[in-house]
Amino acid sequence: MIRYTVKLTKSEVEELHSIINKGSHTSQTFRMAYILLNCDDGKYSEKVTNEQISKVLKVGMRTIDRVKKKFIEEGFEGVLERRPSNRIYESKVDGDIEAKLVTLCCSEPPKGFARWSLRLLADKMVELKYVEKISHVTVRKGLKKNELKPWKSKGWVIPPHCNSEFVAKMENVLDVYKRPYNADYPVICMDESPKQLVDEVRQSVAMKPGQERRVDYKYVRHGMVNIFIANEPLKGKRFVEVTAFKARKDWAMFIKEIADKKYPKAKKITLVMDNLKTHTGAAFYETFEPKEAKRLCDRFEFIYTPKHGSWLNMAEIELHVLNGQCLNRHISTIEKVKEEVTEWQIHRNNKNSQINWQFTNKEARVKLKRLYPSINN
Repeated sequence: MIRYTVKLTKSEVEELHSIINKGSHTSQTFRMAYILLNCDDGKYSEKVTNEQISKVLKVGMRTIDRVKKKFIEEGFEGVLERRPSNRIYESKVDGDIEAKLVTLCCSEPPKGFARWSLRLLADKMVELKYVEKISHVTVRKGLKKNELKPWKSKGWVIPPHCNSEFVAKMENVLDVYKRPYNADYPVICMDESPKQLVDEVRQSVAMKPGQERRVDYKYVRHGMVNIFIANEPLKGKRFVEVTAFKARKDWAMFIKEIADKKYPKAKKITLVMDNLKTHTGAAFYETFEPKEAKRLCDRFEFIYTPKHGSWLNMAEIELHVLNGQCLNRHISTIEKVKEEVTEWQIHRNNKNSQINWQFTNKEARVKLKRLYPSINN
């Protein structure tokens, strides 16, 4: 049996000590450095037997002999550097099989299944005789390469193709958003959302280091409240009101407050909102005397977002922030909701948080080209 002797120079010993004592290295490099130092038979280190090295470093005797052999045959640098393998692996999935996998993944799943799983796809590939055998791991790599995630779905409001009514209202809203700031003619966005009143059955467990806050899954429902929100994007201001109901009269009272308390000196208020049946001038006549209703109608210019186009309403962005920062928790009473929402409103208004809206008609005609009807047909 060949006995390999390791003799390190002074510079090599110093370099190995620097690897052990500082720097960021792989676990293999650390292991190699310790083995070389302990195997050194030169005058700069203390000799240790293979048995002692094996016991201390928890490595096998054969590993120590391989390190010695590599040092003799490849030198000092060859031991520390981890060279890539020269083995060539044959690909299990070529372009044709990958294309079939993508097509199968984008198709409807078999009856009895809500979606494709990795193992279901692998079994189907074999059943259709696309391949003789394939593992779910190989399927996962193919889906990852093509950015496919059959286990995920995203809720989205999908507008119809070639819809002239949609694009007409969309471009009208986007034109309004291009208007410069004018205190006499402010642009206000308005939206609303329900909030469930929920009380905890059991006391939640507070968060502590290493443990998240724990909330029992059981709860008591105390009904619903409605959140009205209006914001002036160019000014960075928003107004929130919590009501017990979501009727035309509640909406009319909220709009009256905007006109008389928030913008009493404005000549004309442009109000962007979703096209709901409660959001009409008729609500004023059902709530106030005819003279007052007519006065309020004259104060506003109503701009409606298209059907399936509520994302064009900037108030929806503010509502999303409100839900995420303030209302995303159990609140049991309408009084508590009002208190929390008021504090959130004051905090956000003091920060003068604005919405940087950049979507324009020019971009819409490119990105949403499919929505525009063709005048050549």
